[in-house]
Amino acid sequence: MTSSAARTPAVSAGPAPGLPVLAEVVRSGFVEGHHRGSLVVLAADGSVELALGDPAAPVFPRSSNKPMQAAAVLRAGLDLSGERLALAAASHSGEGFHLDLVRKVLAEHGLSPEDLQTPPDLPLDPAEAETYLAAGRVRERLTMNCSGKHAAMLAACARNGWDLVGYLDPAHPLQQLVHQVVEEAAGEPVAAVGTDGCGAPLMAISLVGLARAFRSFVTAGEGTAERRVADAMRAHPEYVAGTRRPDTWLMREVPGTLSKMGAEAVQAVALADGRALAFKIDDGSTRALGPVLGRALGLLGVDAPVVSRIGRAPLLGGAAEVGEIRAVF
Repeated sequence: MTSSAARTPAVSAGPAPGLPVLAEVVRSGFVEGHHRGSLVVLAADGSVELALGDPAAPVFPRSSNKPMQAAAVLRAGLDLSGERLALAAASHSGEGFHLDLVRKVLAEHGLSPEDLQTPPDLPLDPAEAETYLAAGRVRERLTMNCSGKHAAMLAACARNGWDLVGYLDPAHPLQQLVHQVVEEAAGEPVAAVGTDGCGAPLMAISLVGLARAFRSFVTAGEGTAERRVADAMRAHPEYVAGTRRPDTWLMREVPGTLSKMGAEAVQAVALADGRALAFKIDDGSTRALGPVLGRALGLLGVDAPVVSRIGRAPLLGGAAEVGEIRAVF
């Protein structure tokens, strides 16, 4: 299979030395580093309320695209709901209940973990990875955090009689449908197609488009693929992430909120009333995600204890707390 990277001309926003500092690293009262990036906040009517950096530039949303990928498998005719649909949009932690459900979804459609084309990996959650290794286990395709999404993609292909071996090819009917859903939700053309860490095609859109997409999912009509995905994620957030993950905490503690992070420090959130945000830390450091997300939620007026919990990122010196990563916008 020809890689999408080889077939797609490079598209880039280019170096962005002028991007604003979104978070700073403070140790013992000394600022030892900065995290720059871009951020957009949408009002309930979809208009841009706040823009920092260059949120109109294309980015790879990475796993923040998963709700759109899950909506595509529904449009392909796959009948998923509840925890199974939430898992289709997941970057799961590799906890036991995640892995058990991936196995069930595959078995229900005559498939097995051997059909997955995810790269072998350890559980995403560090505690789960330690337990996994202590038990003498090795990296598996099943434990890779995108295995729920891949299981759903394979199930959609099995239902339609589509090629199972080439399901990750950008020209595959399912991936063409994903492309269409992403463009419709974002309200803009896909700027580039690459390959995600799990091997699936990855569509580049702007942060404005990403926030618009999340807003469209929570405001979509009852029964639409988009609304079904949003409702499943919000009802079963532990299947979208895990028991120790900020996406889970936020969707669990702020009713009606849709939240999904992506690799390289991307985050998108939509509130029940249609307000939304999306941002990317330019250097890809996920340690800045929490503080930036906490500050952005505060600007949106979200008043809940979980905001402080997500926004707190202490730095340690020995066993003592000596500083923090803090948002500065």
